Amino acid sequence: MTVTTTGASIPEVTHHHTTLNDTDLHYVSAGSDGTPVLLVHGFPESWWAFHKLIPRLAAEHRVIAVDLPGFGDSANAPDELTSTTAAQTLRQLIEELDLGAMHLTGQDISGPTTFRLAAVHPELIRSFAAVETGLPGFGLETLADVTHGGAWHIGVLAAPGIPEMLLADREREFLAGYAYPAMCATPGAITDQDVDEFTRTFARPDGFRGAGGLYRSILKEGDEIQRLATQRRLQIPVLAIGAGSRDFTHHTMTQVADHVSAATLDGVGHYAAMEAPDALARALLDFYRSIDA
Repeated sequence: MTVTTTGASIPEVTHHHTTLNDTDLHYVSAGSDGTPVLLVHGFPESWWAFHKLIPRLAAEHRVIAVDLPGFGDSANAPDELTSTTAAQTLRQLIEELDLGAMHLTGQDISGPTTFRLAAVHPELIRSFAAVETGLPGFGLETLADVTHGGAWHIGVLAAPGIPEMLLADREREFLAGYAYPAMCATPGAITDQDVDEFTRTFARPDGFRGAGGLYRSILKEGDEIQRLATQRRLQIPVLAIGAGSRDFTHHTMTQVADHVSAATLDGVGHYAAMEAPDALARALLDFYRSIDA
């Protein structure tokens, strides 16, 4: 169902809602030609994280950018959101839209979700691009270990009831005062409009529930992801995209896939799609072209 959004938008996209996995799911679409591309955001984000990237990709591809359950303008799922249920929802979206074998791109905490989708349903995935992400069982969960430099917000968001207790009515302060400055290396890349849009969605009732579910999932699914990677090692082309000199994403993907290439976005922080949309688009389009050719 095509709808008119009440949030931020760009002229190139249309907004849609559909019910999948008992959840009202919001996504945007752009472009009509070329192999379809599915973009899956991380935290603290929504589809809006890709608003600079989408027009660049849509010049050559049909592009879908989704709000995961519990994020953006998608409703919270009736049950706990995990990487398993999120992957099931994405599979249903691909099938409902008849995307066929498409290019999948996931970043940040959507890494386990998108990896599951690619591993369990390789017939639906033409390629997998992993942007600034990792996998539990391969080191991602260590980012919650504050005794070794991990991020405190992971434990806060993963603790049931704590986000509502500590962050309600303080969403903008959390995002603009901590989350974006701490992980953005490009001054001015995240604008007041961006903060307004992300604040709008996380300030909804239970606005952090989706993020909390995915973080709890990350902290307990390491063994399962390791088994999945052993049983269903990826045979599709994989592009690992990291920022600066960090090779965490590439190191992780080489452990779970056979055909991995790497791209590095120098001078860029964690929010690659907002900080360096031109460079990210070039890396993705070159990758897609090499496969589609």
